[in-house]
Amino acid sequence: MKTFYSFLHLSMFILFILTNVIYPQWTQTNGPYGFPVSTLAVSGTNLFAGNFVGGIFLSTNNGASWTPVNNGLTNPSVYSLAVSGTNIFAGTDGYLFLSTNNGTSWAEVSNGLTDTYIPALAVSGTNLFAGTYGGVFLSTNNGTSWIPVNNGLTNTSVNSLVVSGTNLFAGTNGGVFLSTNNGSNWTEVNTGSMNNYCIYALTVSGTNLFAGTNGYGIFLSTNNGTSWTAVNNGLTETFINDITIAGANIFAGTSGGGVFLSTNNGTSWTAFNTDLTNLNVNALAVSGTNLFAGTYSGIFISTNNGNSWTVSNSGLTNTLYDAFVTSGNNLFAGTYGGGVFLSTNNGTNWTAVNNGLEDLRIHAIAVSGANLFVGTHTAASHGGVFISTNSGTSWTAVKNGLTNTYVYALAVSGTNLFAGTNGGVFLSTNNGTNWTAVNNGLSINNIRSLAVSGNNIFAGTSGSVFLSTNNGTNWTAVNNGFPNASVQSLTFIGSNLFAGTLASGVYLSTNNGASWSSINNGLANSMVFALAVSGTNIFAGTFGSGVFLSTNNGTNWNQVNIGLSYNAVVYALAISGPNLFAGTFGSGIWKRPLLEMITSVERLSIDLPTHFSLDQNYPNPFNPSTTIRFGLSDNAFTKLIIYDILGREVATLVNEEKIAGKYEVKFDGSKLSSGVYFYRMWAGNFVNIKKFVLMK
Repeated sequence: MKTFYSFLHLSMFILFILTNVIYPQWTQTNGPYGFPVSTLAVSGTNLFAGNFVGGIFLSTNNGASWTPVNNGLTNPSVYSLAVSGTNIFAGTDGYLFLSTNNGTSWAEVSNGLTDTYIPALAVSGTNLFAGTYGGVFLSTNNGTSWIPVNNGLTNTSVNSLVVSGTNLFAGTNGGVFLSTNNGSNWTEVNTGSMNNYCIYALTVSGTNLFAGTNGYGIFLSTNNGTSWTAVNNGLTETFINDITIAGANIFAGTSGGGVFLSTNNGTSWTAFNTDLTNLNVNALAVSGTNLFAGTYSGIFISTNNGNSWTVSNSGLTNTLYDAFVTSGNNLFAGTYGGGVFLSTNNGTNWTAVNNGLEDLRIHAIAVSGANLFVGTHTAASHGGVFISTNSGTSWTAVKNGLTNTYVYALAVSGTNLFAGTNGGVFLSTNNGTNWTAVNNGLSINNIRSLAVSGNNIFAGTSGSVFLSTNNGTNWTAVNNGFPNASVQSLTFIGSNLFAGTLASGVYLSTNNGASWSSINNGLANSMVFALAVSGTNIFAGTFGSGVFLSTNNGTNWNQVNIGLSYNAVVYALAISGPNLFAGTFGSGIWKRPLLEMITSVERLSIDLPTHFSLDQNYPNPFNPSTTIRFGLSDNAFTKLIIYDILGREVATLVNEEKIAGKYEVKFDGSKLSSGVYFYRMWAGNFVNIKKFVLMK
């Protein structure tokens, strides 16, 4: 009887995995949530949020949860939103879109728009205005057609639009312009202290017109722009991204200073940032008694006029991840606008660790002993390099002598710390307390990546690779065979140096850069942003094609994307324990076990088998590795997957199109426990399964 039930159990298991195709795959980690919000709009009880990378999200419950509404929105880079009755318009960096059903579907309405980068939209009755970097356009038929209305508009880079009665104001890169006839004619209204500043925000409160500038604070006009007065008392941040009105309250969203409130028409301002953990505020919106702030790490809500804030990001997963690093059991993720996040449990949970970080746009992370360093991306005084000695609990700026604070790369060599910036390489020998420029011979100062091997330091720039053998004192170009391409990533496998480029794929040097060769066979995308190494295996993260793996030093590449979001843009890769993590542009952080991807499949013979076959592995039982052979009588998409006794996938050995022939693949079970396992093969209509035993 026992034998019968054992046979029944095995038969049911085989039937289960024969009839239920469950693929090992990438899985999205649990956060961190939030995306860089570019614009907000309110339509009745609906709140819409547009972002730079992931389209539009809708909340029907005051931000408690969000749902993506992007059907038909073929361009996900949203810069402006406007509501006109039941119509919602979205301006992107490529087209204008219209939804008549609360974002359920979108249709392009760009006919006649000769410039389709649209940072501003405004509605006046039946007139819809679009502010572009090619001037102002008018539509009188809900975007079906457009005509330019730029007569007198001497600066056509339009960042903002606002309507006040019969007056239409345009904020440009060269000041404010006024039209009193629906854009047919424009007059410059920049007298007083405006001085043709770049205008990012315009808003109207009664007879008061407020203009937010890029670096000079806020200006007020009480006479339709005829004259202006600076109203900046108490305003400690002068880069103004948005201004909104709620009754007698005027709120200003700034770049790095959070939200400011004025209750006296701008005469004085007070920062209102309690619990507002991201101070890069791009957009503000009022819905009833609620105030919403769109930041680089998502949305915050205040129900008490900004006195306190609560994060409101449930469902917002479109964060941009630019850097990863592991330190012991800690995995750190650097985001563009959301700062640094920490996971201590392989991505199951993430926590923001930004206390003391003055800028939350993170491009680089490095570990040196107990010290964690991040490089931020801004020219302002709050950028540069920061250090944490307590796993990100707190940060301190370390940038004395760092004259360029656009930091794209960090590298550690012994007690030396190198920072690659837009202005060359800087060296610190005391954990960032002081920095010295080390650029002699570096003819291209735009640094995108750094790598260290022994006494050799390599710098990948916007056009070539440079080598220093003396801690940056001197640099030499090492470009023989290398294309004129931006080097986004550098890494080593032994003495092999790999370079991932922005337009030419991956290049390999086996002699410290003296010569290079292209290694792109099977790499379907030439825009490579990230490289990561596990043993002798190398992974490449690409723009729009996900992740590729090479097990033979780049001679061949295979896509390893099962489960990864469609057309994934992978900006960062990291290996932590048994998993590979991928940081994406717009769809969060993903992870996948290395064991599922890393196998070696060898074609034994070009002799064509007469039929499809799957052989018994040898040796069997095995410890810790074994070999499986199979044959294909015709070209076929082939899968070979390992399962444990409970039917859970353990590894994917083959998952790609294979030409006809005889093959063998080695399986390494060193990370598995002893027991019975199964391997199943699909190839065309052929399906077979066999049992094998791992005995340690």
